[in-house]
Amino acid sequence: MKNSSPENENQKMDGSLTRRKFLETTVGTTVASAVAGSLLPHVHARAGVPAAGVDAKNGVPYRTLGNTGEKVSSVGLGGYHIGMQRDEQESMRIIRTALDEGINFLDNCWDYNGGASEIRMGKALQDGYRQKAFLMTKIDSHTKQGATNQINESLRRLQTDHIDLLQFHEVIRDTDPEAIFAPNGALEAAVAAKQQGKIRYIGFTGHKSPEIHLKMLNTSFAHKFTFNSVQMPLNLMDAHYDSFEKLVLPVLLAHNIGVLGMKPLGNGLILQSKAAEPVECLQYALNLPTSVVITGCDTLPILQQALQTARTFRPLSQEQVAALLAKTEKAAQTGEHELYKTAHNFDGTIMNPQWLD
Repeated sequence: MKNSSPENENQKMDGSLTRRKFLETTVGTTVASAVAGSLLPHVHARAGVPAAGVDAKNGVPYRTLGNTGEKVSSVGLGGYHIGMQRDEQESMRIIRTALDEGINFLDNCWDYNGGASEIRMGKALQDGYRQKAFLMTKIDSHTKQGATNQINESLRRLQTDHIDLLQFHEVIRDTDPEAIFAPNGALEAAVAAKQQGKIRYIGFTGHKSPEIHLKMLNTSFAHKFTFNSVQMPLNLMDAHYDSFEKLVLPVLLAHNIGVLGMKPLGNGLILQSKAAEPVECLQYALNLPTSVVITGCDTLPILQQALQTARTFRPLSQEQVAALLAKTEKAAQTGEHELYKTAHNFDGTIMNPQWLD
């Protein structure tokens, strides 16, 4: 690559944000989160969870995506679920309805439904719909060549000349950060694609462990590279068990990295626990200082539920948050309703290790 230095290609970490500073921030905010039940309401106020009507489109509030400055809808359309319909026309209806109704953030991944999710989204984005979307997809490969191939395949499937946000998918192993940042690793492919105008921003995702997320962030800072976004589970169960909210969220806010909340309903596992209702789950996630809450919508009624929740959302009081957490505390203790953390059910790259090549 021509002058292919990651530190020259993304926002540089501020000079004061040294590795020691990062660790101090992590430790300090983690301890504060653990001992001060009032931390998150203060974090919310500082991050400016917007009131309804501020930066809104068709009633859907918009928020700022961290250091990118981009405005994105407070709820985003999950990509996995839009590849599951028997009729691809129904998938396209869901995507286009979301865009028409005010959602602009679209989630996807190279591996979702064997590529069907990207193919269907690509078809839905024709006829001017691409201009309405902030398009995100993810890749699995940890190698420069493999990542390059997956990026190009995603571009073809999505029928677009650029992806707004590319994320490294399933950072779930302790070895993943070093593999991605290694010479001839996936980061070099992403940086090259950014230089070529194929992608605009770079982030990463994972659902397994807050400690692995922190290691990925620490690795990036050691390489003088700051991610634009980080995606992680943020929900009523996570708050009680091996919590991304308590351990990772404060660090992202401290470094102005976009926060992408996923699994607000825990892939349905929270609902199976009968500890909370769908709207309560979405409201809790929206009340966190997220840039966007990504939710799976496999039918138009489920999409309308998400839209209505976003449009009517008002910041929750400390008492309301405490009541929701009290309802889920017992069910959350063992992680049985967060199998993406405690089992391999959701680990596509564990079941398909060739995707990492």
